[in-house]
Amino acid sequence: MVKSVIKIPSSTPFRPLNCSHTQADKDMNRIAMITGASGGLASAVARKLSDKGWQLALVTRDLNKLSQNPAATTSCLIEADVSTAAGANEAISQCVTETGQTPTALINCAGSILMSPLHKTDENQYRQCMAANLDTSFFTLKAFIESCLKQKQPGVAVLISSVTARIGVSNHEAVAAAKAAVESLARSAAATYSRNDIRVNAVAPGLMRSPATEWLFTTPNNTRQLDAQYPLGRHGQVEDVAGTIAWLISEDANWITGQVLPVDGGFTAVRPLQKAV
Repeated sequence: MVKSVIKIPSSTPFRPLNCSHTQADKDMNRIAMITGASGGLASAVARKLSDKGWQLALVTRDLNKLSQNPAATTSCLIEADVSTAAGANEAISQCVTETGQTPTALINCAGSILMSPLHKTDENQYRQCMAANLDTSFFTLKAFIESCLKQKQPGVAVLISSVTARIGVSNHEAVAAAKAAVESLARSAAATYSRNDIRVNAVAPGLMRSPATEWLFTTPNNTRQLDAQYPLGRHGQVEDVAGTIAWLISEDANWITGQVLPVDGGFTAVRPLQKAV
């Protein structure tokens, strides 16, 4: 069974919308649904959007993991597994029930990292990688678009791809396949629903330092080697990508759809200058 509940800390200043509000009141409220909300990128996106005045609906499989997220104290919190159709639909439904309106933006940050060569990747690892990266994107986007169509309202969605979908990176076969599918999903959905004023884009980050990738930065030498792969001379921070996502869902980007925007320090576009030792 899908478990999907809302928990709002009683001490928070969050004041959910309700159906007694006028349409004008509703139009003044922007609600962004962020899935995978306990992750490093999602936390950075939540901070950025909160600073810009967005109301947030944070979706995670385990609400306990949001205890250290400052944005959680003023957000609508939803516990759901959005790698299933039922979980994604319930997340949207719970957001509508609590806030009185459909989210105006979706950012699907749910995902996972799998670094494993093809011949050592078992079926369970592959299935989990697809569920975390592709299924969450498909089902959350489907539920979000259905809700927008039902309410006859515009919407904007951002999916998360990766540089591994755009250039061959060793030991990333499963996640590369999943993220390449995410990019195709974004383009196809953008084409289908542009007539409904629903924009769909994706970002393709390079390596971001976050709790999920901290194990790669165990020594200064490891960090230097990682940084040397990027023409701009450093690895990414989650704030780099969060800022791009915030821009993509803003009115400043309202003529952009069907795009996959690399945020990768030049990794997929140019070669870094190497000096002979």
